[in-house]
Amino acid sequence: MGYEYELLTLLAKHLELELEIKVVHSIDKMIEMLNSGEGDLIAYNLTVTKERQKHIAFALHHTTTRQVLVQRKPKNWRKMKLHEIDATLLHSPIELIGKKITVVKGSSYIGRLKNLSEEIGADLNIIEAPDSLSSESLLVQVANGSIKYTVEDENIAKLLQFQYPIIDISMAISLPQRIAWGVRKKSPLLLKEINNWLTKLKKETEYYEIYRKYFESRHSFRRRINSDYFSQTGGSISVYDALIKEYSNSLDWDWRLLASLIYQESQFHPDKTSWAGARGLMQLMPATAKQFGVVNIANVHQNVKAGVKFLKWLTKIWEKEIPDSTERIKFVIASYNIGYGHIEDARRLAEKYGANHNIWKDNVELYLLKKSDPKFYNDPVVRNGYARGTETVKYVREIYERYEHYKQFIE
Repeated sequence: MGYEYELLTLLAKHLELELEIKVVHSIDKMIEMLNSGEGDLIAYNLTVTKERQKHIAFALHHTTTRQVLVQRKPKNWRKMKLHEIDATLLHSPIELIGKKITVVKGSSYIGRLKNLSEEIGADLNIIEAPDSLSSESLLVQVANGSIKYTVEDENIAKLLQFQYPIIDISMAISLPQRIAWGVRKKSPLLLKEINNWLTKLKKETEYYEIYRKYFESRHSFRRRINSDYFSQTGGSISVYDALIKEYSNSLDWDWRLLASLIYQESQFHPDKTSWAGARGLMQLMPATAKQFGVVNIANVHQNVKAGVKFLKWLTKIWEKEIPDSTERIKFVIASYNIGYGHIEDARRLAEKYGANHNIWKDNVELYLLKKSDPKFYNDPVVRNGYARGTETVKYVREIYERYEHYKQFIE
């Protein structure tokens, strides 16, 4: 979730493309990855600057903001009168002379502070924090007293002030600045399409509703911040994390991968029942549940226990066939969805037609897709007939995509 994420989701829908997020903490690294083709668009509350325009092209700005000084009120500020608090704070850029101001390396704040230094005719003591840190984390350090001053975009600072009321952000150090997405200079068609889309979007109420949701609604912000599922503070995936961790150990999987599979099956709804009769968190068919010792398929613990037993059973089968343990899990997951026999058919077809029958992506998955074609499901090496492989290929891909997201945000 997030302001830029929701806008990106709308853009991806407009372009009829899947949205893939890569979390990168260094702006310099973002620009490098963009220009090398590892990404197509930078969305990071990015301020438009002349220096950045040398390296990337900016789309039309989707919002504006100012840069503000973040400073800490006195510890006992709640017991003080407003004029008493005010007397302890800086109010003019001139008062920054000789003060340490910590900002993230490579951020637009450095350029602004250097310009400010020229404007006031005195050097400012600019401390560059590692670009592995975020400007938000420096704001928190001001709030807890670890550092004295930092700079933040006003829209974000206002949000974080709800959570850290001890900070003061009343002193602006810049005029309004444009916030925009960055694309490669060699992508003029993409840039034109984004600009056309943004122009239309800004005429619709949805755009303004999204902005209000993230930058003006205190209720929405507090609800997100206090949620167990807010990645920066909560670190949870579901209410079943402890159970999933317990059973993933016996499976020797990263618990986040098992969580991704369970989400794919039931979206963590224990009472879900499929059209075919599969039930529970792991969507077990009654016969499968009985085979692996489930007495009550609706019981969350029994359901996950039996589902994991099924995955372990499939793992033992594939251990004899797939030597690479990382690759083997993909075959286990695919088999969990469509059945072992269809995956074996796809492997035999892959081997017959010169593909690697021990590699899933771009090899066995392609021949599983072909099992809906009479030419292939009638092939002598196929023993289990027709299969609609598109669902299984999508199933494996989405589980791994979600797993990659979980790894970026959840310990």
